[in-house]
Amino acid sequence: QVQLVESGGGLVQAGGSLRLSCAASGIVFSFFGMGWYRQAPGKQRDLVATITTGDSTNYADSVKGRFTISRDNAANTVYLQMNSLRPEDTAVYYCNAVRLRSGRTLDYWGQGTQVTVSS
Repeated sequence: QVQLVESGGGLVQAGGSLRLSCAASGIVFSFFGMGWYRQAPGKQRDLVATITTGDSTNYADSVKGRFTISRDNAANTVYLQMNSLRPEDTAVYYCNAVRLRSGRTLDYWGQGTQVTVSS
């Protein structure tokens, strides 16, 4: 059974920092591209950052220079370091794992963790 469990969300003042973690189980973690997405109330789920199996990273323009995604294959965990937080970063943050295998896409999601940034 695949599980992605996010943690580290919470309430923080603008300008503060949080570090999100996503612990994966039930998959061969090193074979999966990992990502963080977020969804604010009434809005669609948007990409925040991704990291490939080769550690290449990609960021949404709105978080470049403030957020850093990283992965620890030995710990089966992906992280999102969020600095200089803004009220517009308030959302539920979701962890995603994706892999192409035998022509099929394996795509898994965590349950989400709430991040609230107060002004």
